[in-house]
Amino acid sequence: MNSPNRAIILAAGQGKRLLPLTEARPKCLIELSGRSLLAWQLMRLQAAGVEETVIVTGFRADAVEAEVARLGLTMPVRLAFNPFYTVSDNTASCWIVRAEFDRDVLVLNGDTLFGPGVAERLLAAPEVAITVTIDRKPSYDADDMKVLTEDGRLRAIGKTIEAYDAESIGFLRFSREGAAKFAAGVEQVLSHPEGLRRWYLSVIDELARTGVDVRVCSIEGLEWGEMDFPQDVDALNRLSAGWG
Repeated sequence: MNSPNRAIILAAGQGKRLLPLTEARPKCLIELSGRSLLAWQLMRLQAAGVEETVIVTGFRADAVEAEVARLGLTMPVRLAFNPFYTVSDNTASCWIVRAEFDRDVLVLNGDTLFGPGVAERLLAAPEVAITVTIDRKPSYDADDMKVLTEDGRLRAIGKTIEAYDAESIGFLRFSREGAAKFAAGVEQVLSHPEGLRRWYLSVIDELARTGVDVRVCSIEGLEWGEMDFPQDVDALNRLSAGWG
């Protein structure tokens, strides 16, 4: 079984819903328990054995570059700038790095904080075209990226789907074949003007509905969180307070 040796972090956005915290820095650089969110992500990826990471930047790309240099990781980290970040959603960020989808690869949202064991569980999952990491909880809100599953397969994903039983945490794994199909799907979406406002997970939804083998990997019982609103910062500080 092949194991992805490259991760892509989508971190181009400013995170305006977190203002004023993001007035002069992207949300991936907000500090949580003594480390930036980005630092936690890179540390976890390195610990899981990922050999290199590509970060798609946009707002305050210079600050992200400075943070990467400050961390001094042994894992190589490259930056790719998305000049369309003010007028597009994250499908455009995937398009910017479409050439990086030439192998088994991980994709991680820049606002997802994950604790010990999460990356390892995803990497240990059976190899299929696309694997979406999920969690389950008693209820879901309007901002959750909801997922409908059936016998371990992903049947639908989106914020407004009517039937669902899980949520995506914003961490995916692609086989070489799955990565190629995803990159082609991104190209197709961006061939239309409205594609600029599409989430990349809408491409995953279309691929699943057209027969591509998209499975889910549950991380129930492990720790993670998403940073969208100011109250999330306090919650993620509490979550990460005991992490080493």
